Amino acid sequence: MPVIGYIGTGSRESDAFRLPSFHQGLSETGYVEGQNVVIEYRWAEGKNDRFPTLLDDLVRRQVTVIAVPASTPGALAAKAATTTIPIVFYIGLDPVELGLVASLAHPGGNITGVTGWNVQVGPKRLELLHEMVPTATIMALLVNPTSPNLAEADWREQQAAAQTLGLRLHVLHASNERDFDTVFATLVQLRAGGLVIGTDSFFNTQKDQLAALTVRHGVPTIHQYREFTVAGGLMAYGSPTADLSRQVGVYTGRILKGEKPADLPVQQATKVELFINLKTAKTLGLTVPPALLIRANEVIE
Repeated sequence: MPVIGYIGTGSRESDAFRLPSFHQGLSETGYVEGQNVVIEYRWAEGKNDRFPTLLDDLVRRQVTVIAVPASTPGALAAKAATTTIPIVFYIGLDPVELGLVASLAHPGGNITGVTGWNVQVGPKRLELLHEMVPTATIMALLVNPTSPNLAEADWREQQAAAQTLGLRLHVLHASNERDFDTVFATLVQLRAGGLVIGTDSFFNTQKDQLAALTVRHGVPTIHQYREFTVAGGLMAYGSPTADLSRQVGVYTGRILKGEKPADLPVQQATKVELFINLKTAKTLGLTVPPALLIRANEVIE
């Protein structure tokens, strides 16, 4: 029976919003866990430095294919770990620029996957947050220094947008839960009018805690995933993770059937969605502009 090595960015609980879509994609190609395929799960628990060890373990076990959904550091570690076991990724950066694949149409090598509109729409997140709090002149961006590729890309894109909008943008760092207290204390000191949460897998695993903290400290905040607003966060804007996780499952199944990663073009997200939590807006004392409500794909009340 073939074996899939699944590298989760957080824990089974924190990745629960992504797993069903991955399983759906697998089932579309005829594979069901426990019936005709085994899945070996490994969880990074939000710590990027764990990826190499987890991947070395899967390589030693000679799994059939490795799936790395929603983690740029995980995808880079997978590429470094093996040149023979097929790898399927889902990341928010350009995989060609990162050196993961030769080109989107012809990946080459043993790796392919899907990319989402997440880092690329970072400037739009800042713009949407500014629409929500138009009187703010100071904003903050939260990045994870252990993901330098993502942190640098987020900063570069959003600093340019901040200058266009006439905003001062401060960069704050967090790579573990203990850093959050310092982050929110700094937000108060800066008198920041809002916080853009960077596109990092660690922040995705901590979306519930971040949503609670932003409400507790009264900071308007925007994230990339709908699940942040479901947990009580104010806004989210990005590619639907369900669509992309399903495609990772589809590609994993196609490789199990004998197709080669080199022949499977990297798939790109085709849409982005906006989510707003009206209850949280009211708690924060904000009136959501009608123009934002009209553009929202879903308003949570």
